[in-house]
Amino acid sequence: MKATIFIEPGKVEIKEVPKPSISGDNQAIIRVVRACVCGSDLWWYRGLSDRETGSMVGHEAIGIVEEVSPEVTNVAVGDFVIVPFTHGCGHCAACLAGFDGNCLNSPAGNTAYQAEYLLYNNADWGLVKVPGDPKSFSDKMLNSLLSLSDVMATGYHAAVTAEVKAGDTVVVMGDGAVGLCGIIGAKLLGAKRIIAMSRHEDRQKLAKEFGATDIIAERGDEAVERVMELTNGGADAVLECVGTEQSVDTAVKVGRPGAVVGRVGVPQKSDMNTNNLFWRNVGLRGGIAAVTTYDKSVLLKSVLDGKIEPGKVFTKSFELENIQAAYEAMDQRIVIKSLVKISEI
Repeated sequence: MKATIFIEPGKVEIKEVPKPSISGDNQAIIRVVRACVCGSDLWWYRGLSDRETGSMVGHEAIGIVEEVSPEVTNVAVGDFVIVPFTHGCGHCAACLAGFDGNCLNSPAGNTAYQAEYLLYNNADWGLVKVPGDPKSFSDKMLNSLLSLSDVMATGYHAAVTAEVKAGDTVVVMGDGAVGLCGIIGAKLLGAKRIIAMSRHEDRQKLAKEFGATDIIAERGDEAVERVMELTNGGADAVLECVGTEQSVDTAVKVGRPGAVVGRVGVPQKSDMNTNNLFWRNVGLRGGIAAVTTYDKSVLLKSVLDGKIEPGKVFTKSFELENIQAAYEAMDQRIVIKSLVKISEI
């Protein structure tokens, strides 16, 4: 089968590799229909984090179940499924508490979704079955379903962990796909005012379409001043969807006393000054999204009912053979998020 292989920073290639096979309990083989490039993929693509040369990559997909282990009963061959980047078992303490992104039984090394086929562990609970005939879905709907494998669930996680509630004023740090989906998440939870931090016109436009009421282009102390001008002492909740030191620092400063920061931007620095949290009584939560939990409880229905359309974050599509171009478009910020078409339904 064809799969995307990491060659070196700035370079990926399509190579022929063996098709995966069932090798244990609670597994499924998925024929990938669509995948995509994530902002977190740019870490190793840019050489900012280590990755083994020759390794397969990707962690977001939708596809068709081709084979399952005998004990898998919740999905069957032929089912159309969302394939989360998480592999929740559904019965450990983390999964039962609603944090399947931290599943205690999740195996390591399951990042090979930008390929024609993938092996998924904890398939019985972790996979999210989409009802109906997959051929009946429009391209727009397929795009939105694909977003539920990671980016929409991650944006929603930022809003949930920030404890957004009806009537809140929310600040969203970051205008990438996760930040934009965070706007959707805040709106789903009832936020009345959503202030998006964005410098890019195309992303500002989409932010407004998703529910942002205000746009702030400034950064750092200027951004803090603008938020304070627009609010009565700061936001009720802050969604940190970037991960940089400046973004985290600003997120803490724009919240009112008692606010909570929901942090889902992958940390780009291990150290953090927590003194500002203490002196301002600001809370900090967040982490890896509970994709299966959110999809099954809220997000899948919201997409199927037409309540949200997170697939709009995919601003250009590429064939698998052009995966290098898909990465370059993300790296150069030509697109918000690159969609990769793998096969037909």
